[in-house]
Amino acid sequence: MQEQQELWRVRLTFAKGEALKYISHLDLARAWERLFRRAGLPVAYSQGFNPRPRFQIASGLPVGVTGRAELLDVWLAERLAPDEVLARLGPASPPGLEILAAEEVDLRAPALQARMQAADYVAVLNTAEPAEAIRTRVEALLAAPSLPRQRHHKGKQQSYDLRPLVQSLAVRPAPSGGGILLEMRLQASPEGAGRPDQVLDVLGLTLAARSVERTKLHFDFDK
Repeated sequence: MQEQQELWRVRLTFAKGEALKYISHLDLARAWERLFRRAGLPVAYSQGFNPRPRFQIASGLPVGVTGRAELLDVWLAERLAPDEVLARLGPASPPGLEILAAEEVDLRAPALQARMQAADYVAVLNTAEPAEAIRTRVEALLAAPSLPRQRHHKGKQQSYDLRPLVQSLAVRPAPSGGGILLEMRLQASPEGAGRPDQVLDVLGLTLAARSVERTKLHFDFDK
């Protein structure tokens, strides 16, 4: 019987910036694989015929959306202090990928994907429309009992209700005075997830959105 390898699990907080906002989740995972190799991290590999480096990104970002505080777990075959992990990754990181923090976590902890509850987004709106008019539409959306929608999933058209996926919305002036901010907290759990582009579409603000950033992920261990 093969001896079980001793592993260590490190949780990374990172930002995905403008330079990478148009790459897919799969391409981001490949970028991480290349980064781990360049940084010389002793990443553990899965077993089987096609071993893969063991890491998990908490949640994929929609294409075109940046992320301020994303999370990733990576399993190491050699124990390294979190500061050493940061020291190796920082200089090897590509433009648009900034490693913000590292911490060791329990190997037995559930996967991040299973513990996610919600995600916060901020859309910067470039529009001549008054904030009060946008706020009126936001209030109407929040007051709606349901928001039936259609989406494509695996080549099929599916019906779903967007309303339960929207936890909160707020309209505020941008701090710099350049536009309007739409702040969204959307469900992001194994039971279902809302997307910022869906909310913008319902509000008629798709073309007004100059940028969208995910600012925070919420997990059940935050409570």
